[in-house]
Amino acid sequence: MRIAVVGGGPGGLFFAALFRQAAPAAEVTVFERNRADDAFGFGVVFSDRTLAGIHEADPVLREALDAHGRHWDDIEVRLKGERIRCGGNGMAAIARRTLLALLQERARDLGADLRFETEAGLDDLAGYDLVVAADGTSSRIRDALAERLEPTVETATAKFIWFGTDYMFDGLTFVHERGPHGVFAVHGYPISADVSTFIVETDEASWRAAGLDAFDTTRPPGPSDLATKAYLEELFADQIDGHRLLVNNSRWGNFRTRRTRRWYVTEPRPVALLGDAAHTAHFSVGSGTKMAMEDAIALSAALAKHTTDLPAALAAYESAARPSVEAIQNAARPSLGWWEHFGEYHDAFEPWQFAYHFLSRSITDGRLARRAPDFVRASHDRWQARHGGAEPLDTPFDLGTWRLPGRVMLVDPDGTTAVGGTGDPLPLRASAPDTPGPWGARITAPDDEPGLAAGYARLAALAAAGPLLVAVHGGTAHTRALLTERARLHHGLPALLVDDTPDRDRAVTAVLSGRTDLVGASADTVAAWEMSS
Repeated sequence: MRIAVVGGGPGGLFFAALFRQAAPAAEVTVFERNRADDAFGFGVVFSDRTLAGIHEADPVLREALDAHGRHWDDIEVRLKGERIRCGGNGMAAIARRTLLALLQERARDLGADLRFETEAGLDDLAGYDLVVAADGTSSRIRDALAERLEPTVETATAKFIWFGTDYMFDGLTFVHERGPHGVFAVHGYPISADVSTFIVETDEASWRAAGLDAFDTTRPPGPSDLATKAYLEELFADQIDGHRLLVNNSRWGNFRTRRTRRWYVTEPRPVALLGDAAHTAHFSVGSGTKMAMEDAIALSAALAKHTTDLPAALAAYESAARPSVEAIQNAARPSLGWWEHFGEYHDAFEPWQFAYHFLSRSITDGRLARRAPDFVRASHDRWQARHGGAEPLDTPFDLGTWRLPGRVMLVDPDGTTAVGGTGDPLPLRASAPDTPGPWGARITAPDDEPGLAAGYARLAALAAAGPLLVAVHGGTAHTRALLTERARLHHGLPALLVDDTPDRDRAVTAVLSGRTDLVGASADTVAAWEMSS
């Protein structure tokens, strides 16, 4: 078999090594348009929990991390002069250039042919049995086959830029600063003995207010945005002890989440997508390189198993690799969404609740407690100190005319009435009532994020009518949370989060994090909580 791999990133190189190891008689050629020592960006990070399968397939990454990488257990959140740490998050990082050099060496040692500074399109690869498109998020091969593969892309509203720094972070660190033009945040982590990655995110309004939109991003790769470098060095000077930022094709962009309905075609010729060419997930979940390397494992294994049936091999590859990717993308969506709204959270929350809100964006209180019991206990302690010693769901809540003994309200099956601890019913209306009296506004969350604009407009209209609270139901967990937060943080109204199938753990997380004030559930659900507690 003759295989052409287009793209010499970690995924393409790892696949070339694995398949040459599995099938020494196969011919594997890697075509990379850049030079061998080019590496855009600074570091790649892996969580300990994700590395087992990669290590089992080949020791090259484990050996690279052991010899050249940096490892840590804590995440640190810096906000308003406080530094809050959360353990149980074992991670390791390595300089991208170092990792690429070691993967190149491994692939060569196993007999792969690596050709750098070589452009390769489908028309150039007619003699190969299979083309593996590992040419990144801007894949030309994927785009050439778009009608067959059906790729989609969602563009985030937040802006980001990728630097390095010679300031050494202890581990994964999130730094948040409100400057004269808006709120900016850093994802920082060490990648070697003397360099850390330094990714900055902000919203478009802050970016424009700071005058950082002047750099021409249509220029070819290479030049970095030096005006932004100077601005951020000054803004974060105290956080990095006056150290400098390092550039490497550093320029602002908007993260694009890519999905592809099909990862391969067999006609007019066999082509398989791998890594970012097929899918991306926001870098806050740290899984892009990991997903590409796991794709490489799945593709190599499928080809080795179905040696005489290439269509079956490609189908097996997609079937094996897609579920993990989709799970990561589903977890990454609320994480990415958090960064689109972090300025509002920065201003609304105390540092402890901001950190808890951030770290629980894709995980519940119970799961987080198993990973980081000290952090979760400290968060509960801070809540109790503010609320007279009560746990979140047992904390009284004042609705003005009503004082609820806890944060759970019983909601009838059709969602038209909520009942507090006093037993008094509160009508939940979709519009302002004609007659005076206490009432709550009911709003249905959209099934997807494009529908949020209409949801926000509807919420504003209901809020202007002066309801006692806003009850949000329907939609998805993510859109419900965004609407309840909008009611609380933007309109200053108590919010009731109504979930068709809530569990106590999710309810605790929602209240403790500040995503909602109250949780709505059926009487049967609440009874089940009480029996299980």
